[in-house]
Amino acid sequence: MTCQHSLLFLFLSGFAALYVAEICKTNLLKGTSCTIKLQTRNTDKSNEIKWVHLSSDVVIHRKNRWMRKNIPGLTMEEDGSLTFESVSLKNSGRYRYTVFNDVGTQIDAGEKEIKVYAKALKPTVKINCTVGNATLTCDFGDRTDLTVSWYKEDNIIQNENNPTLLLTSAQVQENKPYSCSVSNPVSKEQSDSITVSCEGVPDPTGESVPGPRKNLFGPDFWVMVSILAGGGTLLLLLICILIICACRSCSQLKKAQTR
Repeated sequence: MTCQHSLLFLFLSGFAALYVAEICKTNLLKGTSCTIKLQTRNTDKSNEIKWVHLSSDVVIHRKNRWMRKNIPGLTMEEDGSLTFESVSLKNSGRYRYTVFNDVGTQIDAGEKEIKVYAKALKPTVKINCTVGNATLTCDFGDRTDLTVSWYKEDNIIQNENNPTLLLTSAQVQENKPYSCSVSNPVSKEQSDSITVSCEGVPDPTGESVPGPRKNLFGPDFWVMVSILAGGGTLLLLLICILIICACRSCSQLKKAQTR
């Protein structure tokens, strides 16, 4: 039994040795687990180490191997490094550490800044037509950490990073697909592509916005001419028949009177 326990302990120790915590980058995705390392490795466990979150004044303090105060989600490692179990938006800010020796003399200090971002969600494009022109709005809620980009046929439109995009009447008539994307330093999402159409949409005066001008002598025009021509021919033939019948009736009437 003792041998089995020893083997299990060696296995777990070897597994733990292979595990290396992720080092905290400056920009982090919400929910990431990582560690802020000290600039110099602290091997003296009797040293006093203090971490301070400058944005909230949260203090993580260890002296003579004893933690003065436990902070949920934060752990001070054996070497004094600070580990986040799962970073949240409120963890953003600068962290200052100070190391003292056993007689209270400061022997090390430094700062590390982290910025935590939520994952970007997929935006939607909304269309507002006015007198042939169109205003596209990239809707991504009330997020303030996102940068907007616009695309036409999957090609980025340079120098267009506002939530709204104005299209002229000529651009609307092109019937090209548009989309927008939102991004922050740790994530990016793009909307579905939409083709803009403002035909038949009323403007603020109540008038309908005309669609594309159609050819005056298009197929519909010649169909109408054919129908009218055929109807006119039929009507003329009917009039001729009526005149012939009337003439014959008059002729027969005169012959009858002569007799």
